[in-house]
Amino acid sequence: MNNSMTIGFSRYANAFGGSLSLEDVRQRAPAVFAQSAHERTSGSYRFIPTERVLTGLMQAGFVPVEARQTRAKYGVAHARHMVRLRRRFETVQLKDSVPEVVFLNSHDGTSAYQLRLGLFRAVCTNGLIVSVGAFPAYCVAHRGDIVDEVVTVALEASERFETLAGRVERMERRLLAQDEQLEFARKALALRFPELDKAGMQPSQLLGCRRVDDSSNNLWTVFNRVQENLLGGGLIRHTESGRVSRTRRITSIREDVRLNGRLWDLAEEVLAS
Repeated sequence: MNNSMTIGFSRYANAFGGSLSLEDVRQRAPAVFAQSAHERTSGSYRFIPTERVLTGLMQAGFVPVEARQTRAKYGVAHARHMVRLRRRFETVQLKDSVPEVVFLNSHDGTSAYQLRLGLFRAVCTNGLIVSVGAFPAYCVAHRGDIVDEVVTVALEASERFETLAGRVERMERRLLAQDEQLEFARKALALRFPELDKAGMQPSQLLGCRRVDDSSNNLWTVFNRVQENLLGGGLIRHTESGRVSRTRRITSIREDVRLNGRLWDLAEEVLAS
């Protein structure tokens, strides 16, 4: 076995623990270790295994803490996949969260290498992904040997962690009146159900607390309650036929990224108001 396959870190080497070895990543997202691109890709597509990029990121001081892939449209080996990474030793401190770099890719020609900023909230283990509007998404096309370029982009993105922490602290200081909370929840529900009259549920359901620690009315806590309820599923709703059902957990990587990004935009709008 290639020595790169054995790279790993102590679970105490990064904030909140839980680091993954490359073998752990393989079990969760086998597309990271694809040996070739899908046949549908063009002749200009340069295949670089995500494994090589991930190994480069690990050698640069990043630690994978989550990996998953979407359902395979063009085969398991070529599916869209996502790996969340943290700096091995994080210097930016937040009360309940740790900043991350979110790395996305596929080997079927449907996406470039993409990196975004993210936050992992330890209280509820929900992964927030920051919107492109607030912080840019970094895209690297499948052209040439791009390992060094992706690593450089990840390092540049992580330099924004302190600014990201500042946004969170502002959200923690911003208290929301009940009507503001309901308006935030209404806009959030419309992200998943554009026709609210067909949602079969009330915006107030997104404000429900799943734990005592989330009872605060500041923007950061409300944002996290809404995010967890919107993406986590399990809420009662009535279908158009009148049948009682429960909302499904969001499992699509594309939809996960979209909803998380738009929710962050909504929170930024509140800060700006």
